Amino acid sequence: MSVAPSRRITGALMRLTPAILPFADAATAELPMGRLLRLALFQVTVGMAAVLLIGTLNRVMIVELGVPAWIVAVMLALPLVFAPLRALVGFRSDTHRSVLGWRRVPYIWFGTLLQFGGLAIMPFALLILSGDTTGPLWVGDAAAALAFLLVGAGLHTTQTVGLALATDLAPAHARPKVVALLCVALLVGMMASALLFGLFLANFSALRLIQVIQGAALATIVLNGLALWKQEPRDPGRTRDAPRASFAESWRGYAGRGHARRRLVAIGLGTAGFSMQDILLEPYGGQILHLPVGATTALTALLAAGGGLGLVIAARWLGRGGDPFRVAGVGVGVGILAFSAVVFAAPLASAHLFAVGVGLIGLGGGLFAHGTLTASMDRAGPEDTGLALGAWGAVQATAAGLAIAASGVVRDVGEAVARTGVLGAGMDEPAIGYLIVYHVEIALLFAALVALGPLVREDRGRVLIERTA
Repeated sequence: MSVAPSRRITGALMRLTPAILPFADAATAELPMGRLLRLALFQVTVGMAAVLLIGTLNRVMIVELGVPAWIVAVMLALPLVFAPLRALVGFRSDTHRSVLGWRRVPYIWFGTLLQFGGLAIMPFALLILSGDTTGPLWVGDAAAALAFLLVGAGLHTTQTVGLALATDLAPAHARPKVVALLCVALLVGMMASALLFGLFLANFSALRLIQVIQGAALATIVLNGLALWKQEPRDPGRTRDAPRASFAESWRGYAGRGHARRRLVAIGLGTAGFSMQDILLEPYGGQILHLPVGATTALTALLAAGGGLGLVIAARWLGRGGDPFRVAGVGVGVGILAFSAVVFAAPLASAHLFAVGVGLIGLGGGLFAHGTLTASMDRAGPEDTGLALGAWGAVQATAAGLAIAASGVVRDVGEAVARTGVLGAGMDEPAIGYLIVYHVEIALLFAALVALGPLVREDRGRVLIERTA
């Protein structure tokens, strides 16, 4: 083959690579692909911790260890206590003074240590909770509560400051693609850890549980250490002589800037609207549509695939100059269609319509999450990146946790009311409790659209001003 055709083929392949690999063009001279992929490892550990708490331990504690369900619910709710403090953590990382010249690294490392500490003591606390001990049971309750609280505090700290570090390192034009890659890394961490935990715990024993959780603790230290290695440049003079405002002053300045409060309200409403179904889709498919266990388990993969597709679409749209609030609004619209499909799947007894709805929920959620996170990054100044992303994380995590907790209550109360006959003879069906929750989610998503409307107009006005300046 001659040199000229070879060069043409090589050039064509180089041009095709960004189209084939959605995140190949996320790398820049400031943040090369290898460094970016290493940085994304902190999201993998966050996804692993989330799956371990919400999925694996949820089942193991109730089924294999015989822990009462109300204790499990309380333990799983404890990480939510730290979620509202994400804004404060982000603010502290903005204003941290270090002799070594780091702002973000110390907080990510201490968040990692919190995760490691919680995971290290968790298996032994769970064994005490199971009753396999001669000591007092309250020790198990206290130790398990401490373990869950430490893991929750660690993952919230690590994710908040890790996203702020990514914003510091990535140039503005590459941030949408960087956001998408980080979100995909979270999904990859969740799916891979779910498969590995299921594989390792197939033949359950107390010793195997200890080994799996401690292995997760070791993986957290190693992966986060790799993620941090040579990422943040050292600059002791960056904050040494700068005045440090209080958190209250910084929050007032941030909240009073533009439509910041409306943006946070839209994030909260949309996140709650997409999150209430998290613990209900599989029971709905099994109880109402009579799907087998394998089919309902596949829903998680379908939901994740839809979310990944939404992230890719959002990254491409925003990479071409799209409005992040418009992307989020389209995601909300897709979510409304998705929940409508899920609702109609019951009276039509259509598993296919249900599967389409589940996929669209993931798609809409991916668009919404990417749009709102990118908007928060874009509107953060160089000195309040952590505060802005902490506020996004605090609202998002709190809204998701409260929505998931409320969904079970709403379903049970709705089903009990329907059985009394108050809603009419035709409404006394097993699906009514689920359908009430899905209608509440549709209402929340419509409210999120109302909140997003002025934000789209504001962003359009800002773009016009920048173009005429």
